[in-house]
Amino acid sequence: MNDLRAKPSLAFVVTASCSLGFLAGHLAYLKSHGYEVSVISSAGPEQEAARSEGATVYTIPMERDISLVKDMLSLWKLWQLLRRIRPDITIVGTPKAGLLGGVAARLAGVPHRIYTLHGLRLETTHGWKRQLLLQCERLTCACAQHVHSVSDSLRTRIVSLGLVSEERCSVVGKGTSNGVDMDRWRRTVESESVARHLRAELGILPSAPVIGFVGRFVRDKGIAELYEAFSRLRESYPDLRLLLVGDFEAGDPVASEVCARIEDDAAVIRTGFVGDVAPYLWAMEVLALPTYREGFPGAPLEAQAASIPVVVTDATGAIDSIVDGVTGIQVPVGDVAALTAALDRLLADPKLRARMGQAGCRWVEENFQREAIWKKRLNAYSAMLPAAPRRRQSGWRFWIKRALDRSAALCGLIVLSPVFIAVSVLVWLSMGRPIVFRQQRPGRFARPFMLLKFRTMSDGRDEGGKLLPDADRLTGVGRLLRATSFDELPQLWNVLRGDISLVGPRPLLMEYLPRYSPEQARRHDVMPGITGWAQSNGRNALTWEEKFALDVWYVNNWSLGLDALILLKTGVAVLRRKGIANAGHATMPGFKGTAAANNPNRDGTSEMRR
Repeated sequence: MNDLRAKPSLAFVVTASCSLGFLAGHLAYLKSHGYEVSVISSAGPEQEAARSEGATVYTIPMERDISLVKDMLSLWKLWQLLRRIRPDITIVGTPKAGLLGGVAARLAGVPHRIYTLHGLRLETTHGWKRQLLLQCERLTCACAQHVHSVSDSLRTRIVSLGLVSEERCSVVGKGTSNGVDMDRWRRTVESESVARHLRAELGILPSAPVIGFVGRFVRDKGIAELYEAFSRLRESYPDLRLLLVGDFEAGDPVASEVCARIEDDAAVIRTGFVGDVAPYLWAMEVLALPTYREGFPGAPLEAQAASIPVVVTDATGAIDSIVDGVTGIQVPVGDVAALTAALDRLLADPKLRARMGQAGCRWVEENFQREAIWKKRLNAYSAMLPAAPRRRQSGWRFWIKRALDRSAALCGLIVLSPVFIAVSVLVWLSMGRPIVFRQQRPGRFARPFMLLKFRTMSDGRDEGGKLLPDADRLTGVGRLLRATSFDELPQLWNVLRGDISLVGPRPLLMEYLPRYSPEQARRHDVMPGITGWAQSNGRNALTWEEKFALDVWYVNNWSLGLDALILLKTGVAVLRRKGIANAGHATMPGFKGTAAANNPNRDGTSEMRR
């Protein structure tokens, strides 16, 4: 990782903001697992969703089609941005962003570069355009250290074209762009009711069979073949409806005569692009995707999650989206007769549709749940980062640290003796004795010692003898001591004794020891301290997860220079009175374990918790 950043950082680059849908939910997942996340795309409303997941969003215009001047300007801006934010890993995807982002990352010296291959546009092109796209893909793959294909067949295809070696191209898990949220698509009693109401709104009779399509209306999606198959089937199914969820696009347009026939056909229902596709899927009997090429189409997986059988072609990517004969039916690309026969077979047999729909739901749930996909991707990213070095606190640097600690503690005790006397008097007058709070805490290698602090809370109890809430026991003097950090001064004696250091992870409660994950427990590999990397980067405003990640980063990267920086940053934070408390709390709830590592805490507990 670069500089003194505590978390590894990822930067995702896509061309259009609509492609950020490939990352929905994944960004928040990465944030929750300790990554800094940035996304770079052209401007668009989908950027706000990325921001809501905690990602830092950067806007750089990128054209989807070839535009030499604009492409060079986009490349320059990408290079400048990547040099400035210096991510540990870039993940580029979609054709234009894959090329420009990949080249920019290589030129900017990003240490780990991934190209996520979502599909091959060149598969349906010819002549000079195919050769141009082929060379662009070759350059994109050359700039990446790892190519992550979204499907097995796509990986086979790109390797067969000689664009990347088998060793550098892999599929994460079972593939897909972002997995499937089963709870969103699963068919339920409520979804059946929604489907009935939607069919009524669309003017579809309850008994009318519906063939559905979800996606862009372009030539490569097989719209012409789908409409022709639908036209043939209407002879056998007079009430048949074709539900097209999406809209026509100018790029790779459908033939004008086909567009005209679709627009003039009352049996064809076009919805335009919709925010929530699920109700439209529930209103279908079967989903058709007669595509010419794909990476790994999402609509077939979502339909199967909704227990709807699917008819797809055997095109690259599409062939991975069903289990032929079990969850749906595959047909040859461009074969209208085969497409018609497959749709006819499903429309004529409700039991077959139900059987395939149920099998599809199980298959998707077992192989494509998005949390499982996210976890595999996280593991892939983590494996690319260098193993964190373990800088043991030993040798001459450690002894210099201990000598500096003891010298500074002795000087502090002498110079600050008037402050000690004044604070002691204030505590005695406001709370009585004892003046100093003592509690056993774990030191280096979790060896216990007795931590010292000035008291900030009274012993107030209710009528039943139970201690009052922390907010009621925190005195005015106590708030002042905490705001100035004067309550920590007695720990200079702990430093002089060798229990703790000036700088290191804050010592928490003994009872927390069995609650740490193995990684979190590494915070005890070094001397605890009065202040630490976490305290100088947020103090009480941090969550448990963030605090422990910063502690472990310090363990991996400690040095005398870093200790000096932490002392300087701590002094600035104290003067600015930043991060003294977490909003809405006087003192914080204790750490309950790794699963509950989201509760911020000042130093582990209120002082009266023994």
